[in-house]
Amino acid sequence: MRQAEFDGKGNCVRWTETPGAEPARVYVHGLGATSAVYHAHVAARPELAGRRSLFVDLPGHGTSDRPEDFGYTLVDHADALAAALDAAGVTGAELVGHSMGGSVAIVLARRRPDLVSRLVLTEANLDAFPPVTAGSSGIASYEEDDFVDGGHARVLERVGPLWAATMRLADPRALHRSAVGLRKGSDPVMRTVLEGLTIERVYVQGERSGELEGREALEAAGVRVVTVAGAGHNVMFDNPDAFVAAVAGGGRD
Repeated sequence: MRQAEFDGKGNCVRWTETPGAEPARVYVHGLGATSAVYHAHVAARPELAGRRSLFVDLPGHGTSDRPEDFGYTLVDHADALAAALDAAGVTGAELVGHSMGGSVAIVLARRRPDLVSRLVLTEANLDAFPPVTAGSSGIASYEEDDFVDGGHARVLERVGPLWAATMRLADPRALHRSAVGLRKGSDPVMRTVLEGLTIERVYVQGERSGELEGREALEAAGVRVVTVAGAGHNVMFDNPDAFVAAVAGGGRD
């Protein structure tokens, strides 16, 4: 395991990595998740093996530190991710971001274009204030102290055992602030940033999640949209073959 300080106060973002060829692939998890749990099983597949792969836990999640005085906005997470990549000597990486991790990856690509050469976004949040059915909306509906003092436990019961398995590893205050920051979005908003980037961009959408809003505009801006049959939000678990194909560069819709 490796680490890098991200806040000037000794707190560290941590990651594990496997050696291999450059450019590196950097896997970034979603809200209440961890990167290795969601991505190690696909990174080891023959189609993706042989590349240097980093599995980064964002602040407040997994093995990374969780300072109480940190903001946990998308920009905060992106800057912490940049600190990890700088410490690892990574430039021009392929970022594979799931859900909130995709939003963080988009923000990073705008703030530090030297670090990102390609984006693969799995059901990334592109807009501020998503529907009330979104996981971030349920968490953000609580006041912060109410979430810490009981809401966190209630949410763990409601989301079911799979998401709860990693969500319970996240600091409740960090989780709430991350959800609030995700709902607020970036400035400019993530969709606008994504459409304006010139690097290769792939958006992976689960078929069961329904039609992707604004798909035509994304494709007109050069974003390749891949709809994965039989998959919901967690495409890498629901249809790993199609997910691997999209990350490797195949799987055209």
